[in-house]
Amino acid sequence: MKNNEETKQTAPSKRAAFGERIKKRFAAKRIALMAIFVALAFVISIWDFPLFPASPVAFLKFDFGNVFILLSSFILGPVEGVIVCVIKEVLRIIIGSTGGVGEIANMITTCAFILLPSIIYQYRKGIVTVIISLICACVIGTIAALFTNRFITFPLYLKGAAVDVFNDCFWLIAAFNIVKTLIISAVTMLLYKRLSNFLKSIKF
Repeated sequence: MKNNEETKQTAPSKRAAFGERIKKRFAAKRIALMAIFVALAFVISIWDFPLFPASPVAFLKFDFGNVFILLSSFILGPVEGVIVCVIKEVLRIIIGSTGGVGEIANMITTCAFILLPSIIYQYRKGIVTVIISLICACVIGTIAALFTNRFITFPLYLKGAAVDVFNDCFWLIAAFNIVKTLIISAVTMLLYKRLSNFLKSIKF
């Protein structure tokens, strides 16, 4: 009887604790900060450019929008980082001309890139840990990009010639995404501490 009573008492308390965590995670200030990160990521992503302009993969464009997605995942958490990424790509679909193909592929790739370092950062901080996790994230992001290009972007854009073109451009696509993720990681590291200190100073 005692165990049953304890179970009945702990179940509501667990629900209450979960509710408090949800309220804290999606408090007004945090939602406002997420909106700022979405706006920055979206606006910056409009100014994109090819990293290898004279190559067959000149259609692959680089922008600094993912810096703000990665920053949001470090400052707010991995769930919030994914939400920022998804909303930013939905906005890109609205104004884009790819029919959502490029945006969906980018959403998958970006989420794969940000999850590992942001999850690790929640439990273990420190420059060495961050660097190692970001290096791993660059590898994961590159693999995810190869996957999305092979099975989403190339087939939907190039139809029958997709496999041959992808195979011909494999190493260029890999190089593009390695360089891209490394640049995003480096810029994020340069900005993170200053932004984090600024947010603390204004009690955001």
